[in-house]
Amino acid sequence: MSINSMNQQAEIYFAGGCFWGTEHFMKLIKGVESTQVGYANSIVANPSYEEVCTGNTHAAETVKVVYNPSEVHLSQLIELFFRTIDPTTLNRQGGDIGTQYRTGIYYMNEGLMPIIDNEIAKLAAKYTSPIVVEVMPLENFFPAEAYHQHYLDKNPGGYCHIDPELFRLAKQTNR
Repeated sequence: MSINSMNQQAEIYFAGGCFWGTEHFMKLIKGVESTQVGYANSIVANPSYEEVCTGNTHAAETVKVVYNPSEVHLSQLIELFFRTIDPTTLNRQGGDIGTQYRTGIYYMNEGLMPIIDNEIAKLAAKYTSPIVVEVMPLENFFPAEAYHQHYLDKNPGGYCHIDPELFRLAKQTNR
């Protein structure tokens, strides 16, 4: 997260399998000001979707979330994010399989680790299997192609591994 004190904005990056559903879910939360889908922590600069799908870029489908921390706290965003994923499944969410579909939280400010660690610990207490959510600094983020941006708005019947009931939950949060 970086915070712009003039605008009261912060950033966090969530990888939750296919980025279409994660993006749509996050943008419904009050206090989230913008979202953008892209590829995080790639070893290839500005990879295409086709390159990412090969598994050779090490990129994860990720959503950049810009939010107002005075309206929604990072811990709440993380807790809501955890409702949309299976945190015990490695490199797979729903019908999507591959390293690009791994789950992760990527940050830009090391000072956020206590918040992230606390939320991971609360989550781990609910499971008997290990939590495999990758938590690490954001190395890079490359925006995905235009047709991926706000995909579920443009294609309401499009594929999404997230339970539609959770979209209603996101809309009700902080309202």
